[in-house]
Amino acid sequence: MHLLFTGGSGYIGSNTALEFLKNTSCEISILDNLSTGFIENFKYLQNQFKNRVNLINANLGDISTLETIFSKNTFDCVLHFGASLIVSESITNPLLYYSNNTANTIHLISMCIKYKIKNFIFSSTAAVYGEPGMRLIPVNESTSLDPINPYGASKMMSEKILEDSSKAYDFNYIALRYFNVAGANTQSDSSLPELGQRNKNATHLIKIACECALGKREKISIFGDDYPTKDGTCIRDYIHITDLANAHLQAYNYLKKNQKSEVFNVGYSEGYSVKEVIEMTKKISQTDFKVEISPRRPGDPAELIANNDKIKSLTEWEPKNNNLSVIIKSAFEWEKRL
Repeated sequence: MHLLFTGGSGYIGSNTALEFLKNTSCEISILDNLSTGFIENFKYLQNQFKNRVNLINANLGDISTLETIFSKNTFDCVLHFGASLIVSESITNPLLYYSNNTANTIHLISMCIKYKIKNFIFSSTAAVYGEPGMRLIPVNESTSLDPINPYGASKMMSEKILEDSSKAYDFNYIALRYFNVAGANTQSDSSLPELGQRNKNATHLIKIACECALGKREKISIFGDDYPTKDGTCIRDYIHITDLANAHLQAYNYLKKNQKSEVFNVGYSEGYSVKEVIEMTKKISQTDFKVEISPRRPGDPAELIANNDKIKSLTEWEPKNNNLSVIIKSAFEWEKRL
């Protein structure tokens, strides 16, 4: 079994590669230009699994290189993680997002069709839902898509292209709509984290809170405390990276067995507020860092929680880390190592 992981040196891609390498006999080719991925993630996988993983340093927009890669290899499935993902950047530089996220996905799908690769797993996002009303929470896969920024729109467009391609060709896909991914993969025989979030200038709440707890940042901002929620701050569905990685493995197994395209939410169907996350981080780290209240950010929904009934009913996915303390502890232990 030979798999192609685009963006496989990033946070989610490398953790998913680790999940596949641990639980299958696959070989993985990682296609990554390392613009936002980390060579350290690839080296960790390579040290653990020797000749079963290799790195192709290339851009998805380089059609001639893609042609060479696909013509010289036979892939059982493409898992597409390569994308730009900062919401604020997508607003100031939308063409980057439509080019890197949507146009490059078209290039990849075209290669799959040409070289008869039937299986494709797409890294999508809850941002495709935009700001669903409170009555629609938790959102399910049939909830109307209404993204409010170019990042979400670029992913929605890619989903539509996948859907239409699946209808027209011998080609099946699964789009996984991630909710708020956090934490680090922890070794089974110890509490030491293996792979976590390395990115600098982080925008994720849990990573920022862990950085504050370790003195890497002076303070953390809560963007609005007047939302119609239990404590006035936004509520999100946080999912542990290991459970998300396993969702990709179960999606692959589903594709191979059923040869049918699907879209799945990947979350816990449970939400925590910004204040709850910060307080839990303080408790775990035994520190009391500075917190300030700032104005609301445009486009932040008060609450965004996944309905995960579909993925749990159609696949063998069963989350094992649905615990805010577990998520934050793994993230904190990882941050201590950086």
